[in-house]
Amino acid sequence: MTTRRRFLAAAAASLLATPALAQQTVVFPRDWLPTDVEVGPSLPAGTIYVNVEDTWLYLGLGDGMGRRYKIAVGAPGRTFSGEATVARKAEWPRWIPTRDMIAKEPEVYGPFAAGLPGGHPYNPLGARALYLYQGRRDTMFRIHGTPQPWTIGQSFSSGCIRMANEHAIDLYDRVPVGTRVVSA
Repeated sequence: MTTRRRFLAAAAASLLATPALAQQTVVFPRDWLPTDVEVGPSLPAGTIYVNVEDTWLYLGLGDGMGRRYKIAVGAPGRTFSGEATVARKAEWPRWIPTRDMIAKEPEVYGPFAAGLPGGHPYNPLGARALYLYQGRRDTMFRIHGTPQPWTIGQSFSSGCIRMANEHAIDLYDRVPVGTRVVSA
């Protein structure tokens, strides 16, 4: 078992044993709070750009400005890259681990094979989710909130882009279905 798998299995076990951990509050550095910043004219208004390496997500506002959010990204080799469209949005979404997630890490995801309802303290999609599609195909990648805010700023997840729940709600309220997403 890899170090990451041992860590995730231990984290899952500790969350199940200690519900208070799922409700843990994290105080972020000031520069990690959603902020409007200069991004230059290359980011069109209404486009989401994910900078995987630096763990930042930008929403183009127009006139060279963007709204910047600190994020967590997928562990190495598990991160979405390319272009997609937000084809669906959900508040307090239900979560079911993919077959691939269960096959790769049964000790982590197997206990949740039946899924978790929206709002469950262990549901990794958190308060909001933006579902990324390429054409009519679900990429299985999401931009979503998380009940594990301490993962923000890291390459941690199974591939999705995680945000603090409050930040995910802010982004969710700003983008419509059809929003273009570029991840590099």
